[in-house]
Amino acid sequence: MLQYYSMQPAINVFKEIQTFLEANPSAVITVFLEDYTVAGSLPKVFNASGLMKYWFPVAKMPKTGGNWPLLKDMISQNERLLVFASKKAKEASEGIPYEWNYVVESQYGNEGMVEGKCPNRGESPAMDSKSQSLVLMNFFTTDPNPTGVCGNNSAPLASMLKTCHDLSGNRWPNYIAVDYYMRSDGGGASLATDVANGHLVCGCDNIAYCKANSTFGTCVIPPPPPPSPPRAPVKGTSPGGDPSAAVARLPAFQWSCFLGLTSLALLFLS
Repeated sequence: MLQYYSMQPAINVFKEIQTFLEANPSAVITVFLEDYTVAGSLPKVFNASGLMKYWFPVAKMPKTGGNWPLLKDMISQNERLLVFASKKAKEASEGIPYEWNYVVESQYGNEGMVEGKCPNRGESPAMDSKSQSLVLMNFFTTDPNPTGVCGNNSAPLASMLKTCHDLSGNRWPNYIAVDYYMRSDGGGASLATDVANGHLVCGCDNIAYCKANSTFGTCVIPPPPPPSPPRAPVKGTSPGGDPSAAVARLPAFQWSCFLGLTSLALLFLS
């Protein structure tokens, strides 16, 4: 986990991505770059890292909100790396796609966490613009907060997921950006991506409810778990006794760990 910023040469990160793609031939990765580099430098680093053989070309990216190719086709053609950057001119000059030609993005920081609102980031088109076919939802505080993030990554995250869906032209986010994605009071980033993937892939409330080789909207919802059997009284107490003795034996709170952000990037083109 990063407290604020962690800096290292771009070539190191790109080589790590190259190693991952080589070891995982069915993986697709999306990279968003906030670009402060001089002209011509990024193509050199991408070439030096060995990533160009996985590059999804800008010429194949859908214009004006069109459909993306199927994930299986991107995998079969080995075009498994999508890169978006923040410099508009570099799309024409260097072949690096300008993010907001293809993506609408919600406001980051505290302004993007107001209940009931999902404003667009300043550089992004309006969230309900249909000229961009991908949706990126940011949900993290302006200053990283490793303690408060557990609460943010729980019910408020789930609520914002629905809010941004409604205010993005009834579109579920293809990407979700959070801080400390492994921390939550319950559900967290993993549940948020499962919910978004379920709606994107099969029209169900959770990716776990999707039925293979079925029509969109066919969901298999598991039955609710049976009720827990009644617990025996704690030895030495009675229903009218000192409740603190029983409370002391309740399970302690534990951190929950989640790994889910990649799944959203991998499944949005299915």
